[in-house]
Amino acid sequence: MSERRIQWSLIGASALFGSLSTIAVLNLFSRWCTKMMVVKKASSLVTFSKDGNARCPGAFSGISGMSCNGVLNNLCETGLLKDEVVSEQLTRNIQFFGMESQQRVAESFVVIVGLGGVGSHAASMLLRSGVGRLLLVDFDQVSLSSLNRHAVATRADVGMPKAICLQKHFSSIFPECRVEAKVRLYDESSEEEILSGKPDFVLDCIDNIDTKVALLSACVRRGLKVLSAMGAGARADPTRIRVADLGESSTDPLSRAVRYRLRKDHGIHGGVPVVFSVEKPKVKLLPFKGSSGEEENPSDYQIVPGFRVRILPVMGTIPAIFGQVMASYVVTQLAGLHVLTEPVVNLDLNHYKMLHQRLIEHEELLYGSAEEVLVGVEEVLYIVKELWHGRSARDQSSKDVGRKMWRSVNELMLVRWDREKPASVSNLILLKFEEAEAHETTTLENIKKEEPEFYDMVVAVLRRAILDYML
Repeated sequence: MSERRIQWSLIGASALFGSLSTIAVLNLFSRWCTKMMVVKKASSLVTFSKDGNARCPGAFSGISGMSCNGVLNNLCETGLLKDEVVSEQLTRNIQFFGMESQQRVAESFVVIVGLGGVGSHAASMLLRSGVGRLLLVDFDQVSLSSLNRHAVATRADVGMPKAICLQKHFSSIFPECRVEAKVRLYDESSEEEILSGKPDFVLDCIDNIDTKVALLSACVRRGLKVLSAMGAGARADPTRIRVADLGESSTDPLSRAVRYRLRKDHGIHGGVPVVFSVEKPKVKLLPFKGSSGEEENPSDYQIVPGFRVRILPVMGTIPAIFGQVMASYVVTQLAGLHVLTEPVVNLDLNHYKMLHQRLIEHEELLYGSAEEVLVGVEEVLYIVKELWHGRSARDQSSKDVGRKMWRSVNELMLVRWDREKPASVSNLILLKFEEAEAHETTTLENIKKEEPEFYDMVVAVLRRAILDYML
């Protein structure tokens, strides 16, 4: 008999525990549903103007003198971490940063422009880290070939705009985040629409040089914090990824081109943090082939004028790591956690500074001024090291370009290839003193006629500079 009582007691206890658990879960779910209904109701009453400001009709328009944006942000963000579901989802972040710092993250607004392999992972981790508001911007669609590096896209999403794809998936990951999606190409006409609203951070994950430069220059002009992703394609070594000022980045062709264009077109010499790899690209752009299998002109297939149609081999892990690095950098900044990035070790620039100064002095002596010197020490480094391998343009047959490359530095100087054009990255050659003097007394027509092989070689090398700097 006592055994039966014990059995009934156990059954009763189990039933009681199950009932209490069920009540607790239902209560939690009820509070969550109520909050979401309020947010949904407020969101349905809100309209957004072109400048990104929210407008609320009726009773919402004058609550305690608060703006509509303030009302909506209050519903979505203030006290967000007090919600049991949200606080449990972000518990590891709260333990890491502390409640006050995580609250700052929850009250933040971040804009991500470019939602491919880098941008999708950056946006995904910002969402999972509890950022309260995200603006996702991309004009492109999910393709089958992008699934090797996209953060959330599936085969069912192929053909869907990338911004809408992320917004759809994000709603099931962290529905409390206010996610806006704009299927737009960033340019001057969309600058106000995308960058208004005082974002706390802007992430540049664009791979087109013109659009990238336009976005970065606009952020600098508006005083917005921005983090830019450089080239992630054709790399394989995750240990060589760095965060530094654009002026300190090296070994990256995209960094070099962006740095040159920002300085030349907008007078911006630095102050833009970037994520880049010091690893040299493992592979090059593949030839473009049309449906016939024959090589064709990529520009004939441009969807948007000015965008290059490229076939760039990409190992999906590296863009993903770039995006994770960007999200980590931004979240720690938003939370107020000071992280000291590892310094990038630069080569000794004394030789390049010497050659740059020698170029200026030569221009002043020959042309009366150095106003047409359009290169700095960084471009001199590129010209001397990567184009001419530290040797005279007339001595390119030698293969010994290691440590001995600087033995004759005191005999070298940079001069214009074409005297009718400015001293730019695509018009400077490295010569010995006596060769430079002879070059100044002849013409390109004579060189082409008397030394056709040398002429063709120089033109080919300078054409590489045009391509590298996307001039």
